[in-house]
Amino acid sequence: MKVFFHVQHLLGIGHLKRAATLARALSASGFEVTLASGGLPTEGIGIPVLQLPPASSDPSFKQLLDEHGRPVDEAWKAARREALLAAWRAADADVLMIELFPFGRRQMRFELIPLLEAARSSRLGRTRRPLVVCSARDLIQWRPTREQEMLAHFERYFDRLLVHGDPEVASFNFGPVARLTGKLHYTGYVVNPAPEKTDSGSHEVLVSAGGGAVGQPLLEAALAARPLTSLREAPWRLLAGVNARESDIAALRSRAGKGVIVERTRHDFTARLANCVLSVSQAGYNTVMETLAARARAVVVPFAGGGEAEQTMRTRLLVARGLVEMVEEEALNPRSLAAAIERALARPRPAPGDIDLNGAAASARLLAQWL
Repeated sequence: MKVFFHVQHLLGIGHLKRAATLARALSASGFEVTLASGGLPTEGIGIPVLQLPPASSDPSFKQLLDEHGRPVDEAWKAARREALLAAWRAADADVLMIELFPFGRRQMRFELIPLLEAARSSRLGRTRRPLVVCSARDLIQWRPTREQEMLAHFERYFDRLLVHGDPEVASFNFGPVARLTGKLHYTGYVVNPAPEKTDSGSHEVLVSAGGGAVGQPLLEAALAARPLTSLREAPWRLLAGVNARESDIAALRSRAGKGVIVERTRHDFTARLANCVLSVSQAGYNTVMETLAARARAVVVPFAGGGEAEQTMRTRLLVARGLVEMVEEEALNPRSLAAAIERALARPRPAPGDIDLNGAAASARLLAQWL
């Protein structure tokens, strides 16, 4: 069974990391997976990636940029579209899975509509066309003025919708969701299995900025908050992220006092997460789910730039369930962060089974069942 999985990350790397986790679960279940990534090349994903001509975005998500940071033109779009269609034809896949579209990634219509048309006209063994599936997180950003366009694309092209979330925490927040009944399937949250407990990072505070594209304010606030907390004598480890600028990392290191380590990233991040006294992090989907899988006490800061609300919505729901503490981005300062750290320390660790974290394996089971 072959799966062709298209994913486009634009600012952070969360979409690609979640897709890679799904791809690993699919491979473990016997699928042959082609993971086609349209974002900037990223190290540490852990599986082979078919790299398309890379694109990123400005912080407002209004302008696509090429690998040199320049606005893309029609010639670039045509070359990218042809590269994607050639990869699809070569894969000869039983399943086309597209991350987020049509409920997001509208700026990629120039290549996704032709890809979907190609899948629609394909035949496998002259008997059936490929199964077409949308893979989406639990909460999305969408404009009511575009919901009819989204529905039209979904109903024309897609057979199924995998929502990677737990409906006991958050239902898929697309307005006319009732129109998706029968095609929408919740999988649970997608996260790698928690590692076995070791001594890595025991007794330390772990501060992480996800991919690092927007994490500098959190790291700076954490440095300033440290002496205000009861953990001021504990070791603190700051992870700036793969996309952090070298100058920002150097600035953090120059301010880090005794007992503070500043690094770009760690391959044993999840092991340290499971062992840490406390996690302080951005509130990206992947980091939050890794934190809950590790049963770590946590303070999270949702990204709210460019009108983004998804991280804030999910985090508030998790706070209401007593699973994390939150500092909203606009309220982030050393004192507010220190106060949230003390609240988190007073809580018990999240209990196993508080939310469904089996989304990767469930997605593989569903695809096999549908095929």
